Amino acid sequence: MKKITFISLVLLMTATVGCKKGFLDINTSPNSVTPGSITPDLICPRAEHAMAATMATSYRIEAHWLGYWSRSGTYGPNADEESYNISSNFEAGEWSNWFGILNDLHIMEQKANASGEKLYEGIAKTLKTIGFMYLVDQYNNVPYTEAFDLGNHILPAYDKGQDIYNDLLVQLDDAQALIVAANPSTNANIAAADIIYGGDQTSWRKFINTQRLKLILRMSQVPSFNPSAVINKIQTDGSGFIGSGETASVQPGYLADNGKQNPFWDSYRLLYTGDVADQFNRANNYVLNKYRSNSDIRYQYFFQKAATPLHGNDYYGYNFGEVLPNDFEYKAANSSGVAGPGLAKSATQPQWLFTSVESMFMQAEAIQRGWLPGSAQSAYENAIRESFKWLGIPNYLTEANNYINQPGNTIVDWSTAASSTAKIQLIAMQQYLALCGVNNFEAWQLYRRLGVPTDLPPSMAPNLAGRHVPYRLQYPQNEFNYNAANVAAEGTINPQNDKIFWDQ
Repeated sequence: MKKITFISLVLLMTATVGCKKGFLDINTSPNSVTPGSITPDLICPRAEHAMAATMATSYRIEAHWLGYWSRSGTYGPNADEESYNISSNFEAGEWSNWFGILNDLHIMEQKANASGEKLYEGIAKTLKTIGFMYLVDQYNNVPYTEAFDLGNHILPAYDKGQDIYNDLLVQLDDAQALIVAANPSTNANIAAADIIYGGDQTSWRKFINTQRLKLILRMSQVPSFNPSAVINKIQTDGSGFIGSGETASVQPGYLADNGKQNPFWDSYRLLYTGDVADQFNRANNYVLNKYRSNSDIRYQYFFQKAATPLHGNDYYGYNFGEVLPNDFEYKAANSSGVAGPGLAKSATQPQWLFTSVESMFMQAEAIQRGWLPGSAQSAYENAIRESFKWLGIPNYLTEANNYINQPGNTIVDWSTAASSTAKIQLIAMQQYLALCGVNNFEAWQLYRRLGVPTDLPPSMAPNLAGRHVPYRLQYPQNEFNYNAANVAAEGTINPQNDKIFWDQ
């Protein structure tokens, strides 16, 4: 019975993951929640909010590993994090949090199927592909086909990461068919409950196509993978992708109040009391210097000015793993926070989930690979322009063009990349620079898949012992405790050696 703790008792009460009590409550009393009282329109906003909050705020460690953020001198080092020493207790909440969100979406899918609400069912299927993608990207093989069939599989077996990815593409086919065939008027309260698109079918079709592209780009280095069937489905659908100004965001009605603020703002900018939310995370000198040394003003929008700057330096960072003196000069107030004005605009702003910036860089890579028609250079440069626009930079077009038009600058000038591989790496590097604090997880994906950034410095931790940025996470201790036979069947995992299936 202990296994129920892994993925059931709390989760079967559903629709409670990732949200603070009092926000998006579906019942007056949490003790009164029953399966019969839970309908798709009650689950949907909570699950969408929880997913966006997770993607925006749960990947601080990846931001540190990949050169975006570092630790301020106000805090002492975290030895395991800074030396890449990954145990079964490291980031164990990733497993339970994602399975919690996925369980909510699974129940939403089942409920919608039973009630004939095809739009809700299609949305649930679509969002489930994101959650399982994140789990595979961190652990490789995970429970999938047996994950929620607790009546028959209280100890779920693990599926291969490659098999899961293949089925996620099938699920997106099914989701698209459901959404195309749906009658929004038969989906109760869809305009209010779907806090991403308000039930707009065309927008969801674009989202599905963009998620398809994300999955197949992940598999781009797998020797046996052929993307043509998926590309044909995208082109046949004809809706296109998430484009300029079309960022998918959630907006349940965020308020400057306890537990109701925008998740990114609440985690990294200000608490509802007005107090500073984060004095731990600070700009990393690696990326800060990349922006500054290449005439890229975006650092002023990704990062905050130091509250009390020293030596006339408004933007000041640290190095990952660095041993900092216990001195006033290295404290949080003298350095740049990570909630810059381009990211943290207000406590009530929508929370981004899938940005136009990421989508446009993905399209540029797909064009360069020959998967999509068009000019890869134009797509690449438009993606850079979208980054400046998304950050809210005044005169963004002029500023972006000034940045792009630097002849001979190998970090941005398209003509400096001679081969197709070099052009893909250039696209990836600019995607990396555009997603600082926006999607920290994607930086880890780019680094593992394409080796970008190529000059990322290792941690400066004194106990590094030759370790590098991990290829994956270790399975959480609860799996060893309660699902021992199935996790043991995966063999001995070493995050320094064992890779995700797509990491070639």
